Amino acid sequence: MSRIPPQVTVVALPGTGSDADFAARAFGPAAAAHRLRLRAVEPDPKAVIASCTAALDAAAAHGPVLAAGISLGAAIALDWAAAHPTAVVGVVTALPAWTGAETAACPAALSAAVTAEQLRADGLEAVIGRMRASSPAWLAEALTQSWRGQWPHLPQALDEAAGYAWPTLEQLAASDVPVAVVGAEDDPVHPIAVAEQWTATLPQAGLRRVTLAELGADPAILGRAGFAELDALLSTSAPSRA
Repeated sequence: MSRIPPQVTVVALPGTGSDADFAARAFGPAAAAHRLRLRAVEPDPKAVIASCTAALDAAAAHGPVLAAGISLGAAIALDWAAAHPTAVVGVVTALPAWTGAETAACPAALSAAVTAEQLRADGLEAVIGRMRASSPAWLAEALTQSWRGQWPHLPQALDEAAGYAWPTLEQLAASDVPVAVVGAEDDPVHPIAVAEQWTATLPQAGLRRVTLAELGADPAILGRAGFAELDALLSTSAPSRA
């Protein structure tokens, strides 16, 4: 039996440059299996962070929240949960990319910043063409859809993502919520070492591992792995705040 309360709303946040469709495909099947409401967030490319936190605030106004995010969305979800510990039953952080406010060497931040520069210099379709030539088919299709949907404000969105300060070790250690971490063992943009570090530092955390091939075949693996780990954490922790 699931320990995630049935009145919870799952708020699913996509990663940098991604969209609500991918967040829904990643977390929707697991939410449905647990009979939970799902709100997959479509970020405003003119205000990515604010639109994501506003969606979390809106959901929390109607009951407890399970904050689930991918990459940048994982960091936003965890930061929001730290500021609203009584509003969440737990957090699923999929594919964390970095630890700490200094992101000069963060692969995901560097990629976002470079892509923003290329978009301004060469235009959307030229950059999409290069991205499609160097990306797995599943990722190319997802980003082609989301990038076109966020154009012409996509460079602004990528710059905002590149400048986001990821949680520090001190912030992770001070977290007061159960956190399921899902890391990809072979993803250079979201190194598995970061997922391992988050798991070791967060007071209530567990790690599930996936591969990029598994993710490409079925994005719902992120939700299944994350919800399974969160269930395990809740079964061994104090009764849910909800």
